[in-house]
Amino acid sequence: MKKLFSPFLEFLRKKNIYIVRSLLYDKESSVLPLKADYIRTSTLELFAREANTRNIHGSVAELGVYQGSFASAINQVFPDRKLYLFDTFEGFDKRDIQTEIANNFSEGNQDFSATSVESVLGRMKYPQNCVVKKGYFPESARGMDNEEFVFVSIDTDLYEPILKGLEFFYPKLVKGGCIFIHDFNNHEYTGARKAVYDYCTNNRVSYLPLADIGGSVVIIK
Repeated sequence: MKKLFSPFLEFLRKKNIYIVRSLLYDKESSVLPLKADYIRTSTLELFAREANTRNIHGSVAELGVYQGSFASAINQVFPDRKLYLFDTFEGFDKRDIQTEIANNFSEGNQDFSATSVESVLGRMKYPQNCVVKKGYFPESARGMDNEEFVFVSIDTDLYEPILKGLEFFYPKLVKGGCIFIHDFNNHEYTGARKAVYDYCTNNRVSYLPLADIGGSVVIIK
């Protein structure tokens, strides 16, 4: 049995994918976490419980929504919060792909265009709370200078939108608020780590890596 699993485990190690002993979610949980990403979704739920219990104010947001899997979890654990959904809903922007290739961060060739605003909203338990911001970020965030956030998920894979996301959201994060940045430890998208390094180093911000799929990193203000 050990010999059978060794090549598979080695593959996961190279991809920097982490395994927990149990991927079964808590049947009593108020949200059904994504089975394939138990750690990230469960951490979201625990943070939401703290924020809601402590009455920390602020809206929530996701930059990089794709088909809405993680956004639907955010929507469910923050049932009384406005949820901003930032995405091109057409896949990677060519401008960001150029930066990836020029810096050898990635090839930026994954296709994330199989989505739509309608399909994403159809996954939401509280669609009335959702505000869709379709377009190229941060242009899509115009007019939001006074908005404050308690939780933000940044899952755009690429250097430029992650850096711009941190530059936009961290100053608007309330005290006790939290940002998840996905793909920090994803070796196929090295620009994600570089963007976090650059922002946090220049602004003296600390972060904590998670052992989830893709290796998210957490920032708490």
